[in-house]
Amino acid sequence: MTDKKPLDTVKTSTLSRQLSIAKTSLNIGKNWAKSGVTGLFLSKEQRELQKHTLMQEQADYLVAELGKLKGSVVKVGQMLALYGEHMLPREVVNALHTLDAQTAPLAWHIIYHTIRAELGGRADDFEIERTPIGTASLAQVHKATHKYSGREVVLKVQYPNVAQAIDSDLSLFKHLLKVTNAVPQTKALDDWFGEIRQLLHREVDYVMEANTTKRFADYLKGDERYIVPTIYDNYSTPRLICMSYEAGIHLNDPALQSLNQTRRNHLGQSAIDIVIREIFEWGEMQTDPNFGNYLVRLDDTTQQDKLVLLDFGAIKQFDDKLLTIAKNLLIAGHYQDKTMMKNAMTGYDFFDKLTGKPQDDVADVLLMACEPFADSDTADSEYLDDDKYIWAKSYLYQRVMTTAKSGMQSLEFSLPPKELMFISRKFIGAYALLSALDSRTDADRLVKRHVAKNAQ
Repeated sequence: MTDKKPLDTVKTSTLSRQLSIAKTSLNIGKNWAKSGVTGLFLSKEQRELQKHTLMQEQADYLVAELGKLKGSVVKVGQMLALYGEHMLPREVVNALHTLDAQTAPLAWHIIYHTIRAELGGRADDFEIERTPIGTASLAQVHKATHKYSGREVVLKVQYPNVAQAIDSDLSLFKHLLKVTNAVPQTKALDDWFGEIRQLLHREVDYVMEANTTKRFADYLKGDERYIVPTIYDNYSTPRLICMSYEAGIHLNDPALQSLNQTRRNHLGQSAIDIVIREIFEWGEMQTDPNFGNYLVRLDDTTQQDKLVLLDFGAIKQFDDKLLTIAKNLLIAGHYQDKTMMKNAMTGYDFFDKLTGKPQDDVADVLLMACEPFADSDTADSEYLDDDKYIWAKSYLYQRVMTTAKSGMQSLEFSLPPKELMFISRKFIGAYALLSALDSRTDADRLVKRHVAKNAQ
């Protein structure tokens, strides 16, 4: 929970948000101009140090201003943090990664007014804690007790007017990227923003999120590894969700690091198994890898700890074409077969235009990214312990990014295909989670049955 001072207002009108972005852009521009003048009198080394120092200061300032706006501007910033290593200065990426921590809560009187507007007199059925137990870019969460049943619940309350601001927010963010020359303005960027727009409009539809939560609860029914909150429809609206309060500790809690290796392996296997099943079984994926979307409920008696799955807003449903490509990429990765991987790389311009060395380079990156799912007979033993993949010692994400940068320098800059972007985003988050847990997972248990089924 953030210790930042609650915001007494949130800028929700298009004009106020435009003015905030304009002011931010202007201040950044003025500071860069000032540094250009003072840099005339510095040595080359001093100018380079000044450049990096100023870049970090300006990036931190930008993130602080975005955090005040809330809404989809922040969400896009968080997503850029995941992909920014391809295209943004390191200082900007580092600052964008702090956006979650920077998010200040909205003052209680604004939240309570929103709750009353959504529930009317039914709001009186609850004793609501004023301090939120979670804050995010689009909503914050308050714990409450139902007065008549004594049941503990949480109320996920959408910030006022953020849904109406999505389209203008995205235009503002694109303008900010343009004036700062942070990202080349290409068709790929337009497609990327179009996909983000669709996702955000789904994410602020709480009727859809409530139904998705119920659907995933049904998928996981009977699987003791997971807990999905219960939705209470009579207290839920298009802008507010009432669900059961599910206790657990956060993924950054030191208690997780003190668990024995078997328990950490169990949690890691549970986390990555969902990602595989989303592609091979369900055809839809919760695409937000934020650690705040998970809790862990420890069970010292059975030592079979459970994952609490909290947020089903950022759901992406996939068509058969994309699912076929994603499955084939994973199957090729399972066998670590480069020819099979190159054959699987088809169906989108990003892949279809690749030939020669660029095609080989992309295939190598994808094969490396699939290391944790490799058949035990073909996997690199350097990263295995008793046929289990050692996430923390593999440095997989860093190796993939380094290989991608060095191997694809000949390619003209482009964002990942929008159709694959959210799958990639989810895997990046899963890799970070399993590395943080220091889990070791069994690839054969994860994908072998899916590979066999698709080969039939």
